[in-house]
Amino acid sequence: MPKQVIVHSDRGSQYCSTLYQSLVIQHELKCSMSAKGNCYDNACAESFFHSLKVEAIHGERFETRDAMRRQVFEYIEMDYNRQRRHSAIGMISPEAFEARVIA
Repeated sequence: MPKQVIVHSDRGSQYCSTLYQSLVIQHELKCSMSAKGNCYDNACAESFFHSLKVEAIHGERFETRDAMRRQVFEYIEMDYNRQRRHSAIGMISPEAFEARVIA
C-alpha cells in the first residue's frame, strides 16, 4: 500500500471527524483540506473530484474494487487527460496542452 498519499477534501464534518482523521493517520496518508473560509484553496482538486464523480462514478454499481479502479483509471487516462477540455488551459485537453508546451 502506498504511503504519504495526499487526500484532498473540503472542511466537511465527515472529513474533520475523529474517525476519519484516525483512518488517515492509520494508513499514513497526508490530509489536505481547504483553509477555513477559503473556498478556493483546494478548488482544482475539488473540481476534478466533482467531475470524476459526476462523469464516471455516480449511479454506477461496481462488482469489485478492481472494476472501480479500472473505471477511474480509464476516466482519467482516456477521457479527462486526452479528450476533456479544461478552461484553465485554454479549452484544450491536458494532453494537447503538454504537446504544445513540449513542442
